[in-house]
Amino acid sequence: MTTEMTMPRRGAGAGGVRLRTAVAAAFVLARLKPGRLRRVLTRCARGARPASHAEALEALEAVVAISRRCASRYGCLPRSVAVALACRMSGVWPDWCAGVWATPPFSPHAWVQAGGRTVGEQAEPADLRPLMVVTVGEGVHDEHGGGDDGGGGADGVGRTA
Repeated sequence: MTTEMTMPRRGAGAGGVRLRTAVAAAFVLARLKPGRLRRVLTRCARGARPASHAEALEALEAVVAISRRCASRYGCLPRSVAVALACRMSGVWPDWCAGVWATPPFSPHAWVQAGGRTVGEQAEPADLRPLMVVTVGEGVHDEHGGGDDGGGGADGVGRTA
């Protein structure tokens, strides 16, 4: 006796349209200059509660299942933005980080953290050096300037204090 099986459509199911929207928005946002991207993500993080590691991991798995480009080795920036946006659609926000690998070969990288641990990375937080971090409680944390695009005022958000 055989059992008929049907594979679900890509992106179908719970959160399918919302998830595709988050991924599409992530590819648009990934093209922004670093300072502007940081400001947009800071606004997105407002009003959210911190994401648990499990919530962020679930969002990551959904994002890489729906987008091959996000799942690729070179898709770290749109992947991390998409995960953060997908989490935000659930009312939570992980720590979004952009920085460099602390070990050779030194290269740029973007990732999300939740509960003090990297989400879906083979590296520990000590292996990565964040240059920009967008969190729920603090908004933006700049260790090294963050590559502002020059559009900001005294407070870096486009207006003066």
